[in-house]
Amino acid sequence: MYTLFRDNFNLNYTLDCGQVFRWDYIDSWWVGVVNGEVARLQQDPKSGEVLVKSRLSRSFFENYFRFDDDLDSILQNVNKDEFMGDAIRKYRGLRLIRQDPWECLISYMLATAWSIPNIKRGISVMCRNYGKEIEDGHYSFPEPHSLVHACDDDLRGCKLGFRGGRVIKAARHVEQGDLLLDDIFELDYNAAKQRLMFLEGIGEKVADCILLFAFEKMEAFPVDTHVEKVVRTVYGHHDFFNGVVTKSKIGNWGRMYFGEYCGYAQQYFFYQKRLEGLI
Repeated sequence: MYTLFRDNFNLNYTLDCGQVFRWDYIDSWWVGVVNGEVARLQQDPKSGEVLVKSRLSRSFFENYFRFDDDLDSILQNVNKDEFMGDAIRKYRGLRLIRQDPWECLISYMLATAWSIPNIKRGISVMCRNYGKEIEDGHYSFPEPHSLVHACDDDLRGCKLGFRGGRVIKAARHVEQGDLLLDDIFELDYNAAKQRLMFLEGIGEKVADCILLFAFEKMEAFPVDTHVEKVVRTVYGHHDFFNGVVTKSKIGNWGRMYFGEYCGYAQQYFFYQKRLEGLI
């Protein structure tokens, strides 16, 4: 057991904002499975210190929670208007998480047309059926070879629906070396996005989520129905749109308007929209 501390870090906002799916808030502790281990985290609201119960090291969590990001500078950079400023004031301390590429890839493939509770439930059942038990009923995320040998009917039994076949195909591409995840880090944003989108079930929004949360592409600007509604209502009058607001155009606008850290801006007003049901 040890403590973590970084100024401008709010554990609750970071784990609750919808970017990661294997953490649950139980009896005042965040309990999750990450990097094949169970972790329990709790933040003191006064000191800001985070108590950690896990076999994973302090340096692992400092990297995982992106403590190397200069959040003050990033938020100043994306604070372009009153709406964004309001989201920053309310939820300052929300940090992007540096997720495992394989787990992030499959998790966001499962996120298609599903609510967050359903995504979490589906991932949990899949891990129980194809991962390895760690402790107390917690399971590791399945490796590619485990999912390659699952049949579509078995994954449908995990209540993944049409997503099951897509997961098997993605696992096969990774296992056979057709998709080398480490190589995506070296590609620029546009090339990396196209590389992911050759997989069945990965469109622009899912690709942007994976690139933002797992591959260091801070210029990714995921656009789901919530973000689309925010932009249409708050920013749709911008000359950039010229009266035509599409999801693809919103992504390009986000990169232009908020700049190189637009992914942070997206997560802040996505969270504000989710919590407050704005507009």
